[in-house]
Amino acid sequence: MQSSALSRLSNLNNHINPTKKGGSEDGFGGLIKISPEVSEALSLGKAVVALESTIISHGMPYPRNLEVAKEVEAVVRDNGAVPATIAILDGTPFVGLSSEQLEMLAKLGKKVRKTARRDIAHVVATRGNGATTVSATMIFASMVGIPIFVTGGIGGVHKHGENTMDISSDLTELGRTPVAVISAGVKSILDIPRTIEYLETQGVCVAAYGTDEFPAFFTESSGCKAPCRVDTPEDCACVIDANTKLNLKTGILIAVPIPREHSASGNLIESAIQRAIQEAREKSIIGNAETPFLLARVNELTGGASLAANIALVKNNASIGARVAVALARLRECSSKDDE
Repeated sequence: MQSSALSRLSNLNNHINPTKKGGSEDGFGGLIKISPEVSEALSLGKAVVALESTIISHGMPYPRNLEVAKEVEAVVRDNGAVPATIAILDGTPFVGLSSEQLEMLAKLGKKVRKTARRDIAHVVATRGNGATTVSATMIFASMVGIPIFVTGGIGGVHKHGENTMDISSDLTELGRTPVAVISAGVKSILDIPRTIEYLETQGVCVAAYGTDEFPAFFTESSGCKAPCRVDTPEDCACVIDANTKLNLKTGILIAVPIPREHSASGNLIESAIQRAIQEAREKSIIGNAETPFLLARVNELTGGASLAANIALVKNNASIGARVAVALARLRECSSKDDE
């Protein structure tokens, strides 16, 4: 048994120090591979936007998931930034995926392990495949120096969380990893007031984009006032830059309302959400199984309207996130010139 354990350890050591193929690994002992495009952009101070991979493997079926992944990357490029989709493949974290890697993730679907912070070490050690959630994507983005991450929505405090302690690791990650997350807020299946309160406890700057109200993913309005407001990509860049220069060591949440033309179906979706919540209670579906059940059931009840809205808001977030990344790159370039 000891010999077997030593063999596995030797294999792991060989794995995490590979020869350089397909990307830069400087500073990580070969543990992380950065695509050549992303590596070059970072070295030149260009705008880069991190993207998660859970939406590819667990968000929707093949081939729609692959199409959306490519469309979101295209939106980032069209707005002047370099996309860096992040995932763990055969035990190696990749920052920036090739078309072939995107397709592999899309085809594997839910066979790929949904990977949050707690799962990273095990997925790497066992040479597994991991689709990164918000928390894991933030970690790898921060490691390689990507300041902005775009997603659909973040997790939060679940309803009755004061009893169940069911609180997403996304919130604690925002409290300790200095990456700005562009999202559409949190879904109304969660306890939004407690989520905002928890983020305050974590010391996270929460700003609503172009509104005073914190958005609720499928709808523009949640009934909760946002702690602060930003109106332009330049506003966002200034906040991110100040957070970095002050070394506050916390993330930033920029909550972007769903595009108005897609929020029209919000009432239909909200009604479906309430029905799905009731069904989950009746079937005693709780914990990690609850959110996937609710999202799938809501999509069924709305005839696909919730999925269409989800895709629309992710693309909108990608557009704004890329413009924020460009504004931040310009701001930092001007600052460095002023210091010369």
